[in-house]
Order: sequence, then structure tokens, then C-alpha cells
Amino acid sequence: MSDFHEKMRGLSERVQKMKDNIQTEEATKTSIIMPFFQTLGYDVFNPAEFTPEYIADVGIKKGEKVDYAIMHEGEPLILIEAKALTEVLTKHDSQLFRYFGTTKAKFGILTNGVTYKFFTDLEEQNKMDPTPFFTFELLDIRDSTLTELSKFKKENFDVDKIFNTASELKYNGKIKELLNELWENPSEDFIHFVLNSVYEGRKTKNVVSQFEPIIKKAFKQFINEMVNDKLNAALKNTSSEGDQSKGTPQEPDLEGDVNEKREIITTEEEIQGFAIARLILSEVVDEDRVHYRDNKSYFNILLDDNIRKWVCRLGLNSENNKYLQLNDEDRTTYSINKVSDLAKFKKEIKQVVESFK
Repeated sequence: MSDFHEKMRGLSERVQKMKDNIQTEEATKTSIIMPFFQTLGYDVFNPAEFTPEYIADVGIKKGEKVDYAIMHEGEPLILIEAKALTEVLTKHDSQLFRYFGTTKAKFGILTNGVTYKFFTDLEEQNKMDPTPFFTFELLDIRDSTLTELSKFKKENFDVDKIFNTASELKYNGKIKELLNELWENPSEDFIHFVLNSVYEGRKTKNVVSQFEPIIKKAFKQFINEMVNDKLNAALKNTSSEGDQSKGTPQEPDLEGDVNEKREIITTEEEIQGFAIARLILSEVVDEDRVHYRDNKSYFNILLDDNIRKWVCRLGLNSENNKYLQLNDEDRTTYSINKVSDLAKFKKEIKQVVESFK
């Protein structure tokens, strides 16, 4: 498995665990969408490359803004419209459609953090298609979709190559949808198609009705047998490895008072803070080494899930007294107005981790 595949699956697992704490659009951006595009190789803290609130004037409306634009040589290449994790995306398609027509961007992405819909202009030049050519589901990752997503990595990005495969991807998706529908509810045309090959008698309405459950059952058995054959082959290949892959169960975390832990509620704002800190620290350490522990008075960002290697503490529980404390020699503390202010102390946060090495 490639490093990219591992990181994207790791992000998927983290989002699955924390998604219930993410309710707003802003939290979705900082906790999921920014890490997603960082995994694709983009510098989400560099506005010349990943521009937030990109202005895309729409007709007589001036100052219309897209949530993000991925830039190339000073021009927008990909427009990104972000919505809250809890929102359904279909009703927002027309908004991205308007933005697309006012810029030189070749691709548009509509996302709520877990679903990413990729659009381009296959049907009419400079006019975004009404349907996406590719959809990526972060919480339902497949090897095939990861392979296609990897084409949007910064290091791999090639407009012409992606555009040339967009049409194939679009119809590939439609064919899969059709096959899924046939799996669940075989159409009359499909039943007739099968009968024409296996049944020599007259295809009366009564015959079609009798064969419908038989064909449906045979179709499902065929697919299941194919899957089982693949699984059995994989198991035979790994059976010789014995129990080497079995890990030692981790000791439970007994730190702190149990009753106090039950009273701790990790807020949406703290999850945002963790996401921003993780993005910053991923520039100097593997992001999987960055963890958090919450308690009543502050929110800890740790390295290696080790309380002795805390990087910083976030005080976000008070509306008017938010702060960032660093684990440096002076325990330097900065007042902040909002959780996104952490990005202003990117250098200082990274220096703490450097001191651990």
C-alpha cells in the first residue's frame, strides 16, 4: 500500500471517530477539508497555493467568494465549495456552477468533508457539467477510487490527463449505478436479455414473472461466489504467515480520575484546534504521531500520545479568555481570539516539537 493510500485511510478513520463532534461548516473545513487537501500535497497554509475566500465575481454580483481555490501560476485551477458535514450537497450544485463560469478554473469540487464531487466541462466548454465525473467518499474508501483521487495529488496533477479520463470516469460511475440497480431490482429488459440466452420457449408475461426471482438469485450467487473465491485465495496466501501480525493488546489509559473523565466533553472548537495543530505539525513529524487528550481545564496536543511530550495546551472553554500555551522553557502563553489564530503561531508550535528530537 502506498504512503498516500495509508494517509488517506488514516484520515478516514480519524474522521469516522470525530464526525459526531463536527456540526458547523467552519469545523468541517479545519477538521476534515484542510487535512484532506494537505494529504493531496497542497500547502494549505500558503494563500498563494491554497487561497481561502477566493473572489469570483458572478455577473452583476461583485465580491462573490469561493471557499477555496487551488492556484497555479497566479490563476485558479480548482475551485472548492465547502459545506458543513451535516449538509446534503445536491442543493448547492448551482452555486459552484455559477462560480465555475467566471474563472479560468478547469475543475470544481463540491464537498461536505466526507463526500467530494469533482466537476469539469465535458459537455460544453467553460460551462460546468450538471453532474460530477467523479465522486470520492472518504468514509467508504475503495482502492479504485483512491487510484483516481491520486491523480489530483499536487505532484501528479496533469490537467490534460485528468480531463481525458474524466469522460471514462463519468460513464464508469453510471455503469456501476446501473449494475447496482440490477443487483437490487432487475429490470424487465434485463430479464428478457437473460431469457433470450437461456430459455428457448415463448417469453410470456407469466414466464418472465416466474424467472424474475430465479435470475435475481442467480445474479447474487454469482457475485458472492466470485468474492468468496478471491477471499479464499487471499487467505491461502497469508496462512503461512502464522500469528506474527497479532499485536499485543494495549494497556488501558488509567490516567486521571474516572469520574472526572466522564464529565469531560470535547467541543467542536477543540476538535478544530486539534486539526489545525495536526496540520502544522505534519510538516515536521508524521501526522499519525500527533494526538490529543482532553480534560476539564485545557485541551492537550501530544506527540506519540505521551503526556510527557505535550506540545501545547489550548484553553478554549472561556469565550473571552482563550489561550495557547507552549511547552517551551518559559511555558509561553498567547491570548487568542478564535481557534484559527493557532496558524499565526505555526513557527513556535513547530519549534517545540523540534526540541523533542
